[in-house]
Amino acid sequence: MASAKSFFTKEQQDQLLQAIEQAELNTSGEVRIHLENSCKGNVLDRAADLFAKLDMHKTKLRNGVLFYLAINDKKFAVLGDAGINAKLPSGFWDEVKEIMQQNFKLGNFTDGLSKGIILAGEKLKEHFPYQKDDTNELSNDISFGKN
Repeated sequence: MASAKSFFTKEQQDQLLQAIEQAELNTSGEVRIHLENSCKGNVLDRAADLFAKLDMHKTKLRNGVLFYLAINDKKFAVLGDAGINAKLPSGFWDEVKEIMQQNFKLGNFTDGLSKGIILAGEKLKEHFPYQKDDTNELSNDISFGKN
């Protein structure tokens, strides 16, 4: 079984961080990635729990997005905060997850995650444009679970 910390190479992690930077370039939205080895139970419940533990709900406009992957269980979730979900069309996250899943099925995890992040950033730009006084409210670093 793979380990969350070694699932992506250093180069792949750099590509994912670049995708986050690109997504956040034109929006005040905040994007994070969290990887774990496994997810026991419902993936959305786990992502929501981590969303709170990572303080993602503490952005000024409630516009954080968490990309969560449990690599050994082949589960993933994309979770947006209340401010985003109030403005985005119903089913938006389904579109992002579908693009990711198409790539994941081919073994293209880095590309799938990068494409999902960039698409989320493009959509966030429409409703949460970059402000000249914008600050990076959340770390862009990939976080890892202990399991």
